[in-house]
Amino acid sequence: MSQDSQSLQPPPISPIKNFFAGGFGGVCLVFAGHPLDTIKVRLQTQVKPAPGQLPLYSGTFDCFRKTLMKEGLRGLYKGMGAPIVGVTPMFAVCFFGYGLGKKLQQKTPNDVLTYPQLFAAGMLSGVFTTAIMAPGERIKCLLQIQAGTGEIKYAGPIDCAKQLYREAGIRGVYKGTVLTLMRDVPASGMYFMTYEWLKNVLTPEGKSASDLSVPRILFAGGMAGIFNWAVAIPPDVLKSRFQTAPAGKYPNGFRDVLRELIREEGIGSLYKGFTAVMLRAFPANAACFLGFEVAMKFLNWLAPNL
Repeated sequence: MSQDSQSLQPPPISPIKNFFAGGFGGVCLVFAGHPLDTIKVRLQTQVKPAPGQLPLYSGTFDCFRKTLMKEGLRGLYKGMGAPIVGVTPMFAVCFFGYGLGKKLQQKTPNDVLTYPQLFAAGMLSGVFTTAIMAPGERIKCLLQIQAGTGEIKYAGPIDCAKQLYREAGIRGVYKGTVLTLMRDVPASGMYFMTYEWLKNVLTPEGKSASDLSVPRILFAGGMAGIFNWAVAIPPDVLKSRFQTAPAGKYPNGFRDVLRELIREEGIGSLYKGFTAVMLRAFPANAACFLGFEVAMKFLNWLAPNL
């Protein structure tokens, strides 16, 4: 094999490197995306106004303005402790699961996987992350909405976890796990497949995808985030509602939430917070994949044989 064709070969898949690079990508994602995540949750969970009354927030920009005026910049970063603590290992595990999913499907280290195989590897990463994601999301949603209601029940993420555990044991902490799986498994498949597809599309003829420029990585990562959320929003709306509801409100789980939402607010309510999600998805995931690629380059230089 010539030196040139060897340089075009992607480096062998290393789930361990994926783990560390994914963790760094997760930190980048939280810093870039948390303000719009706060707005998304507040829009998704706001109470239906009484007849003749206006809703608390008329839309994404109104929610952004009111939060900023009432609580300042810190209000937009409310509840960020839980995602930073949860997202770093979660993205580490997510990218590890994806690396493992790819490695398991390769017969030889140089095998190039098809897009359905990449989708399957991404789905495996969604299963891996739910164990960390479900409690982190539950705590995050409860902290984000309590600021909006004005009633302070939880002092912070640790206090929230303690109270949930005291009230309902481990089931209370993991409330909404099935919905988290329903959201993350197909969405993760779409996420990674789209990213790899766009990287290949944006790679100039005769060049390697690992040498892509920063703007192209940002574009591929941002678009992967958009495709991920296009799949994830309906189960995410159900999950936000279910995880922040009082105990016993939905005895049949997500089926009750779905029925209530469609009966009261129509099918369009499944795409509540769409603008906030899409505004956040591009920069947050662009930052995530750029962080991942930069960390990966550093790890390949530091430990080429890991």
